[in-house]
Amino acid sequence: MIDTLYDQFKRWSEKGSVYIISDTHFDDSDRLYMGYKISEDEQIKYIKKYCSKNDTLIHLGDVGNPEYMKYIKSYKVLIMGNHDETTSKFKDYFDEIYTGPLIIAEKLILSHEPIFMKSCTTGNNIIFNIHGHDHSGSFIDSNHLNLAQNIYGYYPLHLQNWIRTGALKNVKSIHRETIDTAAKKKRKVK
Repeated sequence: MIDTLYDQFKRWSEKGSVYIISDTHFDDSDRLYMGYKISEDEQIKYIKKYCSKNDTLIHLGDVGNPEYMKYIKSYKVLIMGNHDETTSKFKDYFDEIYTGPLIIAEKLILSHEPIFMKSCTTGNNIIFNIHGHDHSGSFIDSNHLNLAQNIYGYYPLHLQNWIRTGALKNVKSIHRETIDTAAKKKRKVK
C-alpha cells in the first residue's frame, strides 16, 4: 500500500504495485520520427514483464491503438494525451479515464504534458510532476520526470520504489510553503 497517496487513489496499490508509462504510440505512423527503437510487441513484453494482474498500470497518454492494451491484464488507468481523441475510443481498454492532470498525493501530480506549479509567494516548486509528451529528452528541472517511452527506456516506472528513493523529499508542499511564508512575515513584524 502506498500510504502517501490520497485516500481515493490508495486502492490502486491495495493488491499489488503501481506502474506508470507514457507515450506508447502503438501503431502510430510517427513512431520512427519520434525515435522509437522497438516494436509495439516488444513494448508490450517490457510492460508485461513488470505488471501483473494484481497491479495498476497508469498510462499518461498518447496510447495509439488501444487494442494493444488488451494484452496487459493489470487494472488500467488513462490520463489522456494530445493524441488521444475521445474517451469513447478507450473505454473498453481502461478501467479509469481522466481527461486532465491528476493530483494523486500532496506533492505529486500526473499529467501528459509537463506542468509547472510554483508558489506565487516564493517561486519554489510545490509539487513534483510525472509526465510524458516530450520526445526530445530535454531535461526540464529536478521536479519533473519524463516517462515518454522512447526517453525512459520502454519499461514502466514502479511508483512505490521511486517514492522510496526520496524523490519527493525536496519538494515543499503548498501547505508547508504557506506556513513558512506566514512565519517569516510574523518574524518581520516583531
